[in-house]
Amino acid sequence: MTSTILHKESRQVPRKLPAAGSCQVLAPPRVMAVTSGKGGVGKSNIVVNLGLALTLLDYRVLLIDADLGLANLDILLGLTPQYTIQDILSLQQELSQVIMTGPGGLKILPACSGIPELAELDKFQKAFLLNELDHYSETIDVVLIDTGAGISRNVLFFNLAAQERIIVANGQPTSLTDAYALIKVMVTQYNQTHFKLLVNGVTRPREAEAVYHTLLQATERFLGREISLEYLGFIPFDESVSKAVMRQQPVLTLYPAAPASKSFIRLARHLRKLPPTGGIDGSIKFFWRRLLGYQF
Repeated sequence: MTSTILHKESRQVPRKLPAAGSCQVLAPPRVMAVTSGKGGVGKSNIVVNLGLALTLLDYRVLLIDADLGLANLDILLGLTPQYTIQDILSLQQELSQVIMTGPGGLKILPACSGIPELAELDKFQKAFLLNELDHYSETIDVVLIDTGAGISRNVLFFNLAAQERIIVANGQPTSLTDAYALIKVMVTQYNQTHFKLLVNGVTRPREAEAVYHTLLQATERFLGREISLEYLGFIPFDESVSKAVMRQQPVLTLYPAAPASKSFIRLARHLRKLPPTGGIDGSIKFFWRRLLGYQF
């Protein structure tokens, strides 16, 4: 018999915060890209369960499936989208008609699979998508972007469009090498200096800390000590995660007492305590109009 989490914690962040002068402006959503250098590290599963954990803290969360040609957020949630980002970009549907509601009130902007032309958005499509989301009328507190893996133009675009970047890695040498490659491109080509690391699928805290220190030493040695790599902790290896994936439901919903589920709750609480990093840094951002009008 499955169980569910029945309570929510009160959000401590006020909906409206004062801007310069006497007027009040709506605080911009906190936009975090969840990304990786290598595929197969559990990034999409993290987005789904972290998003659900944040809703349990009473945040209004939007998940964007930005792996546009190989989408799977809808699959992990057991949803069948009627429309996708492709319909927005082709001007067939409006954003509000495409966004779905999932468990816990999660909002999901689904992508589609097997459409190779979406693997590389052109400049017009990128600007149009930014503008559409910027005008999204529904109040959102947190946006989690599930990027593709690697260093393609789409991956880099969505990382730049976020205010914060969470890099997911595991203990495999290829995962670490590719995570470093992604950071290197973001640093050397786009002057990004702030990153967060989440280690996934390890069995002991010491393993996760070793992954963090290995990546930190590489970035400090080859990219400079001014690079900030913040450790967010780890999601442990847990067979409940695989069982939940097979049933197309979040592990947090099916097995709330599982070690992985407890880790997602801890991660959400930890992020709530952390001040948002990033802002207007020269890159095009989601919700940039609100960012410009908001007093940081």
